[in-house]
Amino acid sequence: MMDRRSHLDGTAVALMVLLCATWGVQQVAVKVANAGISPLLQAGIRSAGATILLWLWSYRGGVRLFERDGTLLPGVTAAALFAAEFALIYTGLTYTTASRSVLFLYTAPFVVAVGAHVLLPGERLGRLQWAGLVCAFAGIAMAFADGLRMPTRRELMGDLMVLAAAVFWGATTLVIKASKLARVSANKTLFYQLAGSALALPLASLALGERGIVVLSPLVLGSIAFQIVIVAFASYLAWFWLVAHYPAARLAAFSFLTPLFGMLAGGALLGERITGALVLAMALVAAGIYCVNRPKPKS
Repeated sequence: MMDRRSHLDGTAVALMVLLCATWGVQQVAVKVANAGISPLLQAGIRSAGATILLWLWSYRGGVRLFERDGTLLPGVTAAALFAAEFALIYTGLTYTTASRSVLFLYTAPFVVAVGAHVLLPGERLGRLQWAGLVCAFAGIAMAFADGLRMPTRRELMGDLMVLAAAVFWGATTLVIKASKLARVSANKTLFYQLAGSALALPLASLALGERGIVVLSPLVLGSIAFQIVIVAFASYLAWFWLVAHYPAARLAAFSFLTPLFGMLAGGALLGERITGALVLAMALVAAGIYCVNRPKPKS
């Protein structure tokens, strides 16, 4: 029988902090690799590498990925949304900073919260969750206002692309929660998304006439390897292991740390300008994420 705990112990807390730091640094890795590989091709390479690793891991563990179980249609839908999400993230990062992109990307929990409130019975928002939505909206508005004070509008274009990616991310989560994908292994659900985007993104890159691979410096290769092995493979499997052993709602509350780590990584590793308004916007969004993911009190 699976050992499932009712609270977060030291192992879970430490692992969640590490995962949030990893996901925050991911934006920096993407931006670094964009200098050597065009965005859509880079995203496709990431998905392809992670697909191979996931298939090998599933084969080793006896997890079936190809049996017929009625999940093909929702799986393809999730894959298309996943591909669109990462196309927008990787392209958006050619316009905006990693610090700003992670803030807009992590509006996805609010898309999920509102969508679940409307579409999924039993997942209605409470007062704390609504307060979190208002708090996050204020943070997003402040971040856009901060962008308007910049010398150019490039950042705003990238911000809007990453914000659209957050909507696709939220939509992917809702498709999974509301379909048969919620009842199959996490490996198979992730495999649909990775394999589908591994096929779609390079084709989109070719169709749009992207420049492809320009330079493969050690830094670019290291960034790609980090995205494939650490982010798209190891961190996702670690997250699924945590969800299987600990309360998902308590784990999700930790996601407020990710945009904070992303902002710190952008400033420390890329020398990005971190304004006071952006710091306050990040704090409001982080607080909103925490409130939205807090479990509602039992009546």
